[in-house]
Amino acid sequence: MSYDISELQIGTNILWSNEPCVVIGRDHTKLGRGGAILRLKMRGLISGTIYETTLKGNDSLPEAEIIRSKAQFLYGDQEKLHFMKQDDFDQISLSKKIVGRQSDFLKEETEVDIISFEGKAINVQLPVKVDLRVTYAEPAVRGNTAQGNVTKPVELETGAKINAPLFIKNGDTVRVNTETGQYVERVNK
Repeated sequence: MSYDISELQIGTNILWSNEPCVVIGRDHTKLGRGGAILRLKMRGLISGTIYETTLKGNDSLPEAEIIRSKAQFLYGDQEKLHFMKQDDFDQISLSKKIVGRQSDFLKEETEVDIISFEGKAINVQLPVKVDLRVTYAEPAVRGNTAQGNVTKPVELETGAKINAPLFIKNGDTVRVNTETGQYVERVNK
């Protein structure tokens, strides 16, 4: 199956340069007699490379047949992250380099989607938001907001460092957006 320019939406999986990609941005413009053009931005699911292209009227792109399966994060070592598929209990290992920044928010037993292409696991997708415990936060000092600083760096149980509001302290649980790496809210547990 292939997609014409009107069917390419954000989140669509396509093949580009023999790599499965996901559409992350689109700008559709209709030109009077000249027809329509589509400026497309996509991220390679294997390499992480950002591609940009412009498509015209009758252009189409082939669909990338991506299979998603549920898995649980087991542990990580220096180079790899190890997961166990929930349907058949097979273990899968992926390079930290491929998973990228999202690996900073993985803790044991986190449920993820394993993304497979042509029978091979190529990446993972974490939930958009995860709850993590703060292991280190400097105390808020009165007067810190005078220069406009309303956030401070904190360290999470996974070792990731994010900026959080001044009222966050050691032991708090915070919700983090795994796509942007930003603080969302404090969670009462």
